[in-house]
Formats: sequence, C-alpha cells, structure tokens
Amino acid sequence: MSMSDILALLREHLDVVIAIGSALVALVSAFVSRAETRRQRRLQTERLRQSIDAASLEWGNHAIDALGRAAMFARTRHLQANNGTFAAGKHSLMINLSALVERGRMFFPNLDADNKGMDKDGAYRGHRPPILDAIMWAYFELDALTRDGGPTGDNSADYIDDCRRLMVSELQAHLDPRRLDKIVERYDDQTHENRREAIDRANALKARLESRRPGLVLDTSQRPATPMETRQ
Repeated sequence: MSMSDILALLREHLDVVIAIGSALVALVSAFVSRAETRRQRRLQTERLRQSIDAASLEWGNHAIDALGRAAMFARTRHLQANNGTFAAGKHSLMINLSALVERGRMFFPNLDADNKGMDKDGAYRGHRPPILDAIMWAYFELDALTRDGGPTGDNSADYIDDCRRLMVSELQAHLDPRRLDKIVERYDDQTHENRREAIDRANALKARLESRRPGLVLDTSQRPATPMETRQ
C-alpha cells in the first residue's frame, strides 16, 4: 500500500482517527493527573509530618529542661534556705513534670490500648510508653526527695539523669526519619527489639525506684488520689 493510499484511508476514517487520538490524550492526561495527585499528597503528608515533628520536639525540649532542673534541684537541695523554700521548689517541679506527661500523651499514646484499662478514659487505656514512664519515675523520685537526711541518697540526681537519658533516646527514635514510615503510628512502628529494650530499661528504672523507696505506691488505685497522681 502506497503512502497516498494510506492518507486516503486516514481521510476516509478521520472520525475514528480523531477518536483514537482523543482517547490517547485523555489516557496520558489521566496518568499525569494521577502522578501529580500523588505528589501533592506526599507534599501534604510531609508538611503534616514536619508540623508534628516540630510540636513533639518543642515538647521534648521542655521535658529535657524540666528533668535537667529536677536533677540540679536534687543536687543542691541542701542549699535551700529552709524547708518551706525546698517544698515550694519541689512541688513546682513536680507540677511541671506531671503536666509534661499529660501533654506528651498527644504525641505518644498508650500502648496495647485495646487490651488493658477498657474501663478508663480513652487516653489512659493501655500501657504508658517508656518515654513518658521515664518522666513519671523522675516525678516519683522527686516526690520522695527530702531536704536533709532520710532515705534520700546523694545519687537522686543521677537517677533523674538516667530517666532523662531514656526520654531523650526515645524522642530521638521518634524523630528519626529513617524509622518513620507512617505519621500517626510512627512511635509504635519501632522494631520489636528496640521497643523491648526501651521497655526493659523503663522497668529497670521502676525496679530501682521501688528498691530505693520501700513502701512507695506507684499504682494510684491503691492509694488516695492526688492532683498530680500518675495514670496508666
């Protein structure tokens, strides 16, 4: 078939050629539009991720500062002018730590919420994550701190520093982009090995706290509630 015959055939079936061309253009446009939609979604996800990272980092900065001040308070408790000044300073730090735990629940929800504490309010079902446990154990250590003598050892500040190190390690894991493949559930996406290690360390800190403070009740259901009580 010659070129002239081909051209004649195309002219004869011009409507078919136009329809096929239009279909191809529409198909290409659909693929381009789909790719652009995915790109926009990725950009929106990244913006949301950056926003959450910025908020959780701000929370972490406050937590680091609060734990640092608590450790320094423990180291310098003998320098307080009197028992009233000591009590006021201690209670101020405890209020701050308690508030940080509550605010931290916005970024680090309880673990295993479907299998524990179903009778509690939604935010308190399940197990508190290690990053918040670390702050809570420092809160209890501070609560037991005395100005002079008593069961308080000189290593109270060292214990609080250990709590701070666990909190910082968990925050770093939370913010590490190599470990984040989701936005909402990213903290719960840590590998089993890393999560187990963090839980073991938090439990070890709890055991040390219980050995340091015989008779200290950590379960609020077994003691009268206070304004700054811990919640699971």
